[in-house]
Amino acid sequence: MLIYRLQTAESHRHVESGKNLLKKKGRHMAVKIIIKRRVPESIAPKLRPLLIKLRNLAMNQPGYITGETLKRIDRPGQNLVISTWNSMEAWRQWAVNSERESVQAQIDALLGQPTEYEIYSSE
Repeated sequence: MLIYRLQTAESHRHVESGKNLLKKKGRHMAVKIIIKRRVPESIAPKLRPLLIKLRNLAMNQPGYITGETLKRIDRPGQNLVISTWNSMEAWRQWAVNSERESVQAQIDALLGQPTEYEIYSSE
């Protein structure tokens, strides 16, 4: 299983170097992006519109397949998003999208810490 870890908006650019790693026999392999955020209840109402905007933007990107948001039951405030893309290249294009980076910067500013990303493939 291939794993990448992105810690800040700046580090999204490092995905560029791995864009061909997930090609096999000339075809692209789907990737799942695990996105982790710690959301204090006090800022959740302010954060919600930004998260909705980010999801709506992602849904309109080439290569986006699906997304799922989960809230951890035993640790309130810990959220997990599983975003599926048809290729590493599709995710990379989204990761460096200026509109996404702008919304993500607002999210991280509200959270007071960077969002965590992990990129997985079944190969």
